[in-house]
Amino acid sequence: MNQKQQIAAEILYNANAYKTPCDPIRTVIGETDVAMAYSVQEININKRKDAGEKVVGKKIGLTSFAVQKQLGVDQPDYGVLFDTMEVDNGGTLSTSVLMQPKAEAEIAFVMKDDLEGDITMEKLEAAIDYAVASIEVVGSRVESWNIRITDTIADNASASHFVLGHNKVKIENIDLTGCKMSMTKNGEIASEGTGAACMDNPLNAALWLAQVMSDNGHPLRAGEVLLSGALGPMVNIGAGDSIVAEIEGLGDVKLSIES
Repeated sequence: MNQKQQIAAEILYNANAYKTPCDPIRTVIGETDVAMAYSVQEININKRKDAGEKVVGKKIGLTSFAVQKQLGVDQPDYGVLFDTMEVDNGGTLSTSVLMQPKAEAEIAFVMKDDLEGDITMEKLEAAIDYAVASIEVVGSRVESWNIRITDTIADNASASHFVLGHNKVKIENIDLTGCKMSMTKNGEIASEGTGAACMDNPLNAALWLAQVMSDNGHPLRAGEVLLSGALGPMVNIGAGDSIVAEIEGLGDVKLSIES
């Protein structure tokens, strides 16, 4: 572990602790060294584990091909979900714990089996217990979301919080590519899309993550949550906002933001 990794990790850790956005991390670790960015991410993940937070899942970012092109990458990225990030469906989240928040509507998969070794689509599908609608709240420790690929990876894939819906559905009972998504903010439509917006099928994103995590020695485990990626554009959120995401076949999921 070199000095650049330690410096970058400390900058991000302090930005989050004091809720003060920082300059882009790529100024420390460069724009293209993905491996170094993940090592920065891991430093802060281990700090959170040492502080008593429990890993409850993984999240995928950059599942939009358009966003990948914008950031000059040809694959998604991933981050870790902690128990402290989950908000109850219909619950409230305070702006005091958020940094430059945006909301995304996603399909979340919950695992019933571990996934290790060479993973096929068939193995993945068999290992998924059910799917639910979800809202992911993303946030950036980097000022004004001025990010490139190494910034967001180092920043735990811009993870913040997540909400899971109550309606648990087996994946064979959902049209994962054709399902329509609509997300409202304060009663007005703010984002729309379909399952196909997530790498043509959310299972494609999930398969990528499952294989990468297995290869890296951190396989998906039974009971973990997998946030598979946004089905439509991100929406800026703030105090007083009420967010409702509805995904065809999965029902809705709700979140309120307070000051």
